[in-house]
Amino acid sequence: MKTFRRYFTFPEDKLDDSLNVTIRTLGHHIHPAHRNYPDAGHPESHYFDWEKGRILKEYQLLYICKGEGLFEASGMPPQPIEAGTVILLYPGVWHRYKPVLESGWEEYWVGFSGSYARYLLEQECFNPQHPIIKVGFNAEFIATFERLLDVMEVRVESFQKLASFLLIQLLGIVYTSALLNNQTLSRKEKIVGDVKKEINSRWPQDIDFEQIAARQGISYAWLRKSFKEITGTSLNQYQLMLKLRHAEQLIHTTDDTLSEIASRCGFESVHYFSRIYKAKMAVNPSELRKGLRPAVVH
Repeated sequence: MKTFRRYFTFPEDKLDDSLNVTIRTLGHHIHPAHRNYPDAGHPESHYFDWEKGRILKEYQLLYICKGEGLFEASGMPPQPIEAGTVILLYPGVWHRYKPVLESGWEEYWVGFSGSYARYLLEQECFNPQHPIIKVGFNAEFIATFERLLDVMEVRVESFQKLASFLLIQLLGIVYTSALLNNQTLSRKEKIVGDVKKEINSRWPQDIDFEQIAARQGISYAWLRKSFKEITGTSLNQYQLMLKLRHAEQLIHTTDDTLSEIASRCGFESVHYFSRIYKAKMAVNPSELRKGLRPAVVH
């Protein structure tokens, strides 16, 4: 299968920042099965290595219309991605994603900034800790993306204003889908979602899960069972993985010592941190800092 791609990126000096929504990158890519991701044609400014992940300076809307894959970000464990999924990426949030090797996937994306974009993505139905939104196979959504690609390719007069209008249409569809998704959540899912938000906001601290259960008006036993059922992991393991992922990010992006990182991430000692990191991540933190990782067999 031939790789198909259309990528557009725009230098800072070519952008009209007077607009409420400014497009910074845009693309459509069919990534075939059994090929490394991202492919060599990915824009250099947005290329990322799976081991290190990536942090963007702008918002990005990523739509997977075919195939399946995996998404991971600071504050959340790995999430399976299926066709019809939108992932909202926020500036300053570490993340990584890739298609399943056996399936590949087809993706549309648009990176953007602006006052209206910021206002919309700060609405209650959107949350950086819950960036995955089910849109389904939406013909209007794909047609709008294609129109946006055409506008950026031809670049007629005032093309940036027309492109901004089309992007607002895309965000409107995602906004409606987010509202509908939230309305269909069960009571159990809502409670677990609230608990996840609290853990995400307090991840380095000692958390009393029995107190959280009491505030939610439920038993601790019910919370433990429901949390494991919804997330696939226990309360303590969920918090532990948040600590480890934040530590991994600090190892890659700062010059802090391992002792400082262990303390910042809520571990009682650097020795305990190194031992638990090795057990869960299959590599010592000191090796990670040196860029050494165990071989991965696909």
